[in-house]
Amino acid sequence: MSFTLSKVLWALAAPDAVLLMLLVIGLLLLAAGRRRVGGWLAGLATAGFIALAVVPIGPWMLRVLEDRFPIPAELPARVDGVIVLGGAVVPLITAERGQAALNEAAERMTVLPALAARYPNAILLFTGGSGLLLDQDVKEAPVAQAAWADMGFDTERIVFEAESRNTWENAVFSRELVKPADGSRWLLVTSAAHMPRSVGVFRRGGWNVVPYPVDFTVSDRQLRRPGPGLAPGLMATRLAVREYVGLAAYRLMGRTDSLFPAPAEPGVTTAGSR
Repeated sequence: MSFTLSKVLWALAAPDAVLLMLLVIGLLLLAAGRRRVGGWLAGLATAGFIALAVVPIGPWMLRVLEDRFPIPAELPARVDGVIVLGGAVVPLITAERGQAALNEAAERMTVLPALAARYPNAILLFTGGSGLLLDQDVKEAPVAQAAWADMGFDTERIVFEAESRNTWENAVFSRELVKPADGSRWLLVTSAAHMPRSVGVFRRGGWNVVPYPVDFTVSDRQLRRPGPGLAPGLMATRLAVREYVGLAAYRLMGRTDSLFPAPAEPGVTTAGSR
């Protein structure tokens, strides 16, 4: 129920959806002769679109998320497992075209062979079912398996979890599948902007994770220049707001260990109670 509700609410509350609804309502009111209210709503929506196009609002918001967990200066000498979160494959296009399709977060996939070589005895785990509301039959795990096979990687080494629909279920279902030993250490691979929520969820789910962020999207130069344009500005803002809303919602539901998870202090075990 919470999964369906979250999808419906986000479809209505996403920044681009809110601005579009304001614009449409404003134009309808103008057409109906309600010039004052309609003008205000249409003007507000227009100002919002212009602001996102000419001011790097989305990149600023994303940069805060991406800087929260830096790339480790030195990886641990040993880890018990490597967890790769889904979100980098496109199951619907794969099903239609017969070729494994990757999206902008492809680094989640391409980094695994190097980590597998570095940790030959570690358990390799991919977790990702379907995060789509209307296409639950199309899973990410088979697409990820096909993509790695196309790269020439031995997928027999990888444990695939294919039923999770969101980050919370990634942690819970993966734990049930591999049953990590108490005190074991796992490398967690996901997009940098998604890492704060992911770390909080996995810690809350009882995992001791070492964050390994990939898929950075914002450079210093972007932050000092005029905005990225309407489409990129909307997309960056949408991604950032989704993570901030997710952090707040998961905290309210008790699914993260803090509102804005931070790197653990050296020597501190980060695994929390389920």
